[in-house]
Amino acid sequence: MAEAGIRNMAAYMRKMALNGYVLHVDLSPVKELVSLQRRCSNNLNQVAVHANTYGGIYPEDIRTLQRDYTDLWGPLSDLLKQLTEIVKM
Repeated sequence: MAEAGIRNMAAYMRKMALNGYVLHVDLSPVKELVSLQRRCSNNLNQVAVHANTYGGIYPEDIRTLQRDYTDLWGPLSDLLKQLTEIVKM
């Protein structure tokens, strides 16, 4: 019960009666990817505002956004593969 992080005995008993096991998942990689996604979205919004206000975008800004999204999708793809393996269990 302590290992699963459940303090309420009734909640633990219901969980065990329904599933027979408690799955404890470390979501720290997901939190890191969400943070990276927020930063990329913010950058994209700033570029869109700049383009709509001033009418142009610098090529280096586009390359930076492309690099950020590449950095985002690589780990995200790996994480989705790992989650798929967990679901198969």
